[in-house]
Amino acid sequence: MTNILHIDASARPGRSGIDPYGSHTRRLSARFIERWRASRPHDPVDYLDVGQSPPANVTGRWIHAAFTPPKARQPWMHEVLAESDRLVDQLIASDLIVVGLPMYNFSAPAQFKAYIDNIVRVGRTFGFDRSRGDVPYWPLLGDAGKRVVLLGSRGDFGYDKGQRMAHMNHTEASVRTALGYIGITEVHEAAVEYDEFGDERLAQSIDQAERAVDELVGRLIGAPEAISRADALAA
Repeated sequence: MTNILHIDASARPGRSGIDPYGSHTRRLSARFIERWRASRPHDPVDYLDVGQSPPANVTGRWIHAAFTPPKARQPWMHEVLAESDRLVDQLIASDLIVVGLPMYNFSAPAQFKAYIDNIVRVGRTFGFDRSRGDVPYWPLLGDAGKRVVLLGSRGDFGYDKGQRMAHMNHTEASVRTALGYIGITEVHEAAVEYDEFGDERLAQSIDQAERAVDELVGRLIGAPEAISRADALAA
């Protein structure tokens, strides 16, 4: 059994292709989950919509509480960290994390950055010990075998490695860095481009991204036939 955490980070509430002005990333993440469950219907899916209900931003009180040893925390500290604790527990319980992650101004949306800030937690997802010298930090989730799928969308085009805008893409790279810091290093990606153009290139990019999603599902399940099975169910 694979425990899936499905996260949407888009500020747009609907899905493109279904709702006016809908989100491409919600479209891709929903497709991934639908295709996965067509092959593995009993795998549980926990859903988190940080695009519509973002976690609270980190504050000075949050930092004070997080860096206070648990046994020394005052009641208010537990209250301040309660949402973060829930998000960390949810992440730890998941085997596969599927994220609809649009590019906003060359990076991840602020609401998803708030999520990252809440789950990169000292003592929960990374360790800290000054006695270790120049490298006092270490990841705590490195042996958990977690996998991540980042499903993006971009207004322009050419943001992938080696392309014309790659140097300006801080979306997937920033998430990879943060997740790698806590020990999650297996990350897969697919994205829609040309959104601002709205022409045939956008349509082709959506088609390519959806095919990439289907291939990812088959690869991660470990059964390429999962793709054709999902196609048959969707027909």
